[in-house]
Amino acid sequence: VQLVESGGGLVQSGESLRLSCAASGFTFSRYAMSWYRQAPGKERELVAAIISNGGSTNYADSVKGRFTISRDNVKNTVYLQMNNLKPEDTAMYYCRRAGIPSYWGQGTQVTVSS
Repeated sequence: VQLVESGGGLVQSGESLRLSCAASGFTFSRYAMSWYRQAPGKERELVAAIISNGGSTNYADSVKGRFTISRDNVKNTVYLQMNNLKPEDTAMYYCRRAGIPSYWGQGTQVTVSS
């Protein structure tokens, strides 16, 4: 199993980024996927999740209305579209595959300057 995140970077407040997580080594379409983030000195928190067929999603209250999770079960990729970014969104963002065991990617850094 391999999860590879990309798309992070340094942006200014109010700008957008789209994160991607390319999955391999398992049947992607069978698993729910999620995005987490961890800021320095804070615990890792769930940002958004999507079920296996993409039919249902859920979000942390702090990102509702600004972030959108989606997936492409042909490309084996899950995305996180992040709009109207705020400095408090600064964190390392991780992709996670649900299941037992679960798997994590290596993370991609998002930094939002004010």
